[in-house]
Amino acid sequence: MQLVSVAALAENRAIGRDGEVPWPHIEADVRQYRERVAGSPVILGRRTFDSMRDDLPGSRQIVVSRSAEAVDVPTAVVADGVESAIARAEAIADGADTDDGIAGDGDTAPVYVLGGGAIYELFQPHLDRMVLSHVTGSYEGDTFYPAWDAAEWTVAAETPFDRFTLREWVRRGDAA
Repeated sequence: MQLVSVAALAENRAIGRDGEVPWPHIEADVRQYRERVAGSPVILGRRTFDSMRDDLPGSRQIVVSRSAEAVDVPTAVVADGVESAIARAEAIADGADTDDGIAGDGDTAPVYVLGGGAIYELFQPHLDRMVLSHVTGSYEGDTFYPAWDAAEWTVAAETPFDRFTLREWVRRGDAA
C-alpha cells in the first residue's frame, strides 16, 4: 500500500479558510483531484468528511475521529487514530475489508489522505508520496498544509496548469 497525501495549497501553504479553499474555484484542479481518488480508499478527518457528505470522494472512506464511533454511510468506517486508520487502509488495499471480496494490490495500491490540516500533520511521517496542487499566490487562511523537509522529498513529476502546478513528491529512498 502506498500512502499518498493529496492537497491544494497556496504559496504560503494555506489550504483552507472558514471550511473552504481560500482562492477562487479552479475547475481543472477539482477535476484532476476527483479523477485521481475516485476508485481508491481515502482517509480524512471527521469535519472534512462531514463537509463532503453530499459528494464523498473515493471508493471507501476511513474517517479519523476520537469522538465518533460510527458514521451512517455504508462506504465509510471510523478509525480512532493514525495506526488504526493505516490498519484499516491496509486491509482495504489488500482486499480483506471489501464487500466484493476482490483483493487489491497491497504493495502499490494507493490510499489517499485528504485532510484537513490536523490529519495532514498526523499522517505526514507515514507518507510515501504527496500529490500537491501548488496554487499561484498567497491567501489568507486558518488551515495550512504542514511543512516538509525538502531533503526527504524529491519532485517526481510536474504538470503546469492555469493558476496551479501539480507536483508529485516522492519520499527519497522510496520507489516512484
